[in-house]
Amino acid sequence: MDSLSQIALGSAVAIGVMGRRTAVWKAATWGAIAGTLPDLDVVIDHGDALLNMVLHRAESHALFWLTLFAPLLAWIVSRVHREGPLFRHWWLALWLVLITHPLLDAMTVYGTQLLLPFTNHPFGVGSMFIIDPAYTLPLVVGVVAALRMKDAARGLRWNAVGLVLSTAYLAWSVLAQERVEQQARTSLREQGLSAEQVLVTPAPFQTLLWRVVALPDDPADPHFHEAYVSLFDGPAPVRFTAHDRGARLMATHGQAAPVSRLANFAGGFVKLSTTPDGQLRLTDLRMGQEPDYVFNFHLGPLHAVGSEPTKQVSERPLVGPALRWIGRRMWGLDLPPPWKGRNP
Repeated sequence: MDSLSQIALGSAVAIGVMGRRTAVWKAATWGAIAGTLPDLDVVIDHGDALLNMVLHRAESHALFWLTLFAPLLAWIVSRVHREGPLFRHWWLALWLVLITHPLLDAMTVYGTQLLLPFTNHPFGVGSMFIIDPAYTLPLVVGVVAALRMKDAARGLRWNAVGLVLSTAYLAWSVLAQERVEQQARTSLREQGLSAEQVLVTPAPFQTLLWRVVALPDDPADPHFHEAYVSLFDGPAPVRFTAHDRGARLMATHGQAAPVSRLANFAGGFVKLSTTPDGQLRLTDLRMGQEPDYVFNFHLGPLHAVGSEPTKQVSERPLVGPALRWIGRRMWGLDLPPPWKGRNP
């Protein structure tokens, strides 16, 4: 999730645990700091764009390592504020802040390696977009109320309500995702489209409009299928659009290290294509929409794939038309996506 959401969640959790045992500003401040710490791994450069992607949300997001780190951080905080008797409370508060960060990240589709060092499986529920005001706003309001209200008990209640509402929204997103997936799978069967895997993720900033990506059963099938489904759509079947996924290129280059690395990380939701200058292009289908994706990697010329560090190229649709389309399509209006122009 975005940094503001993690900061707000960290502050809200710390305030909720510490209550009146310490000053609200102390709990909010250290909750915000601890809620930010796991994302400091972004400063690490592995010398390769693809490695930077798949190794983000790794050890710094592992529940095991964060659990070991929590008592050290709690000891530092309790010493700084001379609150030794509150060490155990700080320990619990900061442990919860640290582990809720990766757990929240795991609600997005990116992939969070929660169980390192035991497994590097990237967990990703995919029911939340990385920025969603409906999730973040209750947390921010609750934290601000706890900090500003003269009636401490009332402020703490506001904070608790913010936590409850934001958590309920996460639950709602999972239920909405499940409903859309069932609808999509039914339409795929009715249209005679085989699908080994179906990915359902929300369009940006909300959970009413969802993007569906279906991978075929047959590895030789040259297409994947994409659709958008609103919770307000009528009973009409989901309309899927077929797109080339580079099956022939995958047959030739699928075992190359960078291709297999991203394919494993993305659960198979990748495609291959060639650039105008003859380079092999690897795309993560999970984040973006056809033809604009956040994670595209140039792997070098076809005869020397992987011989050089990969380079990332991000593409996005024109923001204004995209947001206007989402704002109308999410209410069930049958409008084609405006994915024509790109922002660099």
